[in-house]
Amino acid sequence: MKSINIEGQLRTESGKKATRQLRSQKMVPGVIYGGSTEINFSAPATAFKDIVYTPEFIIINITIDGNSYRCILKDMQFHKVTDQLLHVDFLELVDNKKVIATLPLNYIGVPAGVKEGGKLVIKMKSLKVKVLPRHLAEHIDVNIEKLKLNENIRVQDVPADNMEVLNSPRIPIASVTLTRQLKQEEATAPKAQAGAAAPAAEAAAEAAPEAKK
Repeated sequence: MKSINIEGQLRTESGKKATRQLRSQKMVPGVIYGGSTEINFSAPATAFKDIVYTPEFIIINITIDGNSYRCILKDMQFHKVTDQLLHVDFLELVDNKKVIATLPLNYIGVPAGVKEGGKLVIKMKSLKVKVLPRHLAEHIDVNIEKLKLNENIRVQDVPADNMEVLNSPRIPIASVTLTRQLKQEEATAPKAQAGAAAPAAEAAAEAAPEAKK
């Protein structure tokens, strides 16, 4: 599993004035929850770039004053105008304590419906799960090869061993829909069949009087 390291320092002062001063020094305040104690720290803004701009699930190893904490990202706060990172919350991983994490979905294979001309529509890119740290994974694999035209794969169909999926089970996560071309072909097919049937009917009608003679 991918991981990054962050070097931080303990925060001894709190309040708006202290946090404004940290940000003026291009430092970002953060908190680590979930362990035996709550830890307030700060780190350079550049140290967080690999967790801010990625959809991947990452383990973050935070070292503060010689102590190491294995964490996952919990939340980030940004400035409404400038998008500056203002605060980061982490959750410490404790061996026998379940955590709630958002894991990316990794879709595998080409759906049968796509091979027939349909279009794959991805409706969900991740799932929220409750899991022990030892069962955390970079992503959850979902095989979509058997997905046919106008079919859905739902949350309840996802194989998530050793995890409790917290999303509603009936929500579709992926489907194969008809493309515009397929819709047009289906719409014109009955007309084409009717057009082909008309000459045949006329020929049969003409042949009937001849047979009577």
